[in-house]
Amino acid sequence: MSLRTFLSKQLIDVIDFTEPEDGLLAYRYPMQDREIQNGGKLTVRDSQIAVFVNEGKVADVFGPGLYVLNTHTLPILTYLQNWATGFQSPFKSDVYFFSTRLQTNQRWGTPQPITIRDKEFGAIRLRSFGIFSYHLSDAKTFYSKVSGTRDVYHTADLDGQLRNTIVGRMSDSFAASQVPFLDMAANQIELGNKIGDFLKPVFTDLGLTLDTFVVENLSLPDELQKVLDQKISMAMLGDMNRYTQFQVAQSIPTAAANEGGLAGAGVGIGAGLVFGQTMAAGMRPPEPPAQAAVPQPATPPPSTTPSPQASAETKFCIVCGKPMPRSAKFCPECGGSQS
Repeated sequence: MSLRTFLSKQLIDVIDFTEPEDGLLAYRYPMQDREIQNGGKLTVRDSQIAVFVNEGKVADVFGPGLYVLNTHTLPILTYLQNWATGFQSPFKSDVYFFSTRLQTNQRWGTPQPITIRDKEFGAIRLRSFGIFSYHLSDAKTFYSKVSGTRDVYHTADLDGQLRNTIVGRMSDSFAASQVPFLDMAANQIELGNKIGDFLKPVFTDLGLTLDTFVVENLSLPDELQKVLDQKISMAMLGDMNRYTQFQVAQSIPTAAANEGGLAGAGVGIGAGLVFGQTMAAGMRPPEPPAQAAVPQPATPPPSTTPSPQASAETKFCIVCGKPMPRSAKFCPECGGSQS
């Protein structure tokens, strides 16, 4: 055996791994042609899982701890190898380390507004973004479905898959939540919890666990937001009449600032008068309903019979017969003498 062959066959006594950077999910321990010494030690730190792969299949999985590699600690691998030597010789196997610590501050968002059906507004287009966190919980599933035989696998390699999956499920998540848009915006924590519950099975299928899902912002496109703002303003003002009065009041300063001589001044004054009349009419309390007129008894015509007092002060003309004052010497009607 040459020296080069001997060096390439050196035995590994200690297997361990420390993460050199953030965002590392899976790391293949560099074996090359080296073999693991029987009785060697395996160190798995907290937030790690070690997986032994033999002939392309997952054999043994180790959680945090210190292990001496022998027939007691590698029962499945021993069975697969079927060594007749009693596991006395070195062996070769692929060893993968998986990070199980929390992967925080993972961003998600909707590149384009998504269309959902809202109870109050009907069909609307919605934008949203936020953060989520997850950790690797099933190393065997993750190895079989995601990382495979790659030497290194980072969170960045998984970001696109997770973000697109989240956005693709957003419409179903919003629909399943049965929460109107205005309530969504006012209760983003509750909304995030409901969407997170809806997305957890997707993560579990990849060997992951979704820990938190946060909705940081929920908004409508600009054109729809303007319509919503007008609706809110109208609701605050009470009714359309008050909204019209409000719009008139808003337009008066603009009209006054763009006066055009006496004509512009007249327009401004006229608009002010109309606005004042409109506001007065709007602020005037409603008049009580008109009551039906009660018929009044008819007034009797004046009597033509002279009162006793009138008879005592008048007499009749001896010439024409017209009534005249008793003290008069001549009739005021015909001028005849009464002597």
